[in-house]
Formats: sequence, C-alpha cells, structure tokens
Amino acid sequence: MRIRATVAAVSGAVALSAFAVPAAQAADSVQGDTRITNVVVNGGKDLVVGTSTKRFTVTVTGTDPKGIKDGIAMLWRGTKFDPELLTGALAPIDEAKCTAVDATTGTCELSFEASPRETLANRSAGKWKVLAGLLAKGSAEDHAVKETYRTVSVKRAAKLSVNASPEPVKKGRTITVAGALTRANWDTYKYAGYTQQAVQLQFKKKGASAYTTVKTVRSDTRGNLKTTVKASVDGTFRYVFAGTSTTPAVTSSGDAVDVR
Repeated sequence: MRIRATVAAVSGAVALSAFAVPAAQAADSVQGDTRITNVVVNGGKDLVVGTSTKRFTVTVTGTDPKGIKDGIAMLWRGTKFDPELLTGALAPIDEAKCTAVDATTGTCELSFEASPRETLANRSAGKWKVLAGLLAKGSAEDHAVKETYRTVSVKRAAKLSVNASPEPVKKGRTITVAGALTRANWDTYKYAGYTQQAVQLQFKKKGASAYTTVKTVRSDTRGNLKTTVKASVDGTFRYVFAGTSTTPAVTSSGDAVDVR
C-alpha cells in the first residue's frame, strides 16, 4: 500500500510542478489573484467502493482576472502531503478538462479510479483529504493550491438481504426473519460478513405507505441476521442498516408475507 501511495503521490508532485509549486510546499500556496471557490468530489457524495474499480470525478472551480487555464486535484491520507508520510493517495488518471464559466471563472474536471487491487486496502476506509489547485491563463506562475481544501469519506460498499418465512403463515404463528449484512473486503476482493452491527427490522402493513421499526437485531460473527415475530397481518419486512464511518447505509429489498 505504501508503494502504491508513493507512486500516486509522485504523479501528483509532477502535476504540481506545472504550477511551479514543490510538493513539499503545496500547503496553501497562492501567487497572483487566483482563487479556488469550490471543490466537488464524486458529485458531492461519499465515495463508496465495492470489490472492483470505481471511476469518479473531482471538479475544481475558481477565479482569476485572466481566467482559468488548468487544474489539479488529489485525494490523500497521512499527516502531511509528503510521499514518505502518506498512507494512501489517489492521483488523476488523465489531464484536467477545463471549461470557462465566464471571463474570470472556470471549472476543471479530473477523472480518478479507486481500486482495491491497486490503491485501496481495508485500512484505507475513512476520511481522506482533498488537495486542489488552479493555474491562471496568461501566466506561468499565477496559481492557487490548497493542500486540504476539504475532506471526503471513502467507504466499503455494503449489501443487506432479508428472508421472512414461512410463507404463507397462519395468524399468530411465528415468522422467522433472516438476512445477512456484508461489506466489501478490499484485501481479499470479496464481500464478507459485517459482524456485531445493529440493524433495524422494519415492517410495512399491506396498503400502508411507510415502514415502522419493529426491533433492532445485531449481526452475528458471520454477519448473519435472525429474529422472530408473531404473524398478525399481511405486509412486508425489510432490514435497514444506518451505516458507520467506514461503511454506507444500506436497506434490503422487501419480503412480503401472506398471513392467513
């Protein structure tokens, strides 16, 4: 992981060199009137990655009296933006595509790939810092670079299933509601049980518009879920997981039960 992070960091350092900014001095480097006004990662959503490569974009918007010529962005983890201190880094896979909003404002879009096989490991999940920079037109030196413009949550994708049985069932009898909570393992490239997590069992009566929470169930040592309820009326069961700092919220599909 450190080798892959270093490669990405070096790629970012090369891009920064076009801005006349040494990587070791990237923090809050500004020359001229260039200003960064907004940075959006993955459309403003958490970056959720499964077991395969995920592509996403980062857009950097800013202003300069002469307009915006080029942009750079990187996602990184560590105590300082330094190849020797990084624990994770994601660099753009191609050059920025910059468009003018008006004479002074421009937006640069950069494409990225996040891959468990190349740049992510389980310990990578969590908050990442976002470096952003813009280069002005008409000057080889006017620029703005901010080492940490914002942060973004990088999370391991999750799956949740439900199965209510028996179907149909007599009123007053016991219904067993089973399921499983799993999430992407970036070290093995497979999904595995997410253990000891609180998951809500919800029920929606036939004809109703909303679910209500019946109880909270905790996943076992393999991520499995299992509980029982009494059959009363026709309706649909589902499981709902609220998510954690490393795993997104997820809701199972519904499983309808016919009570006779």
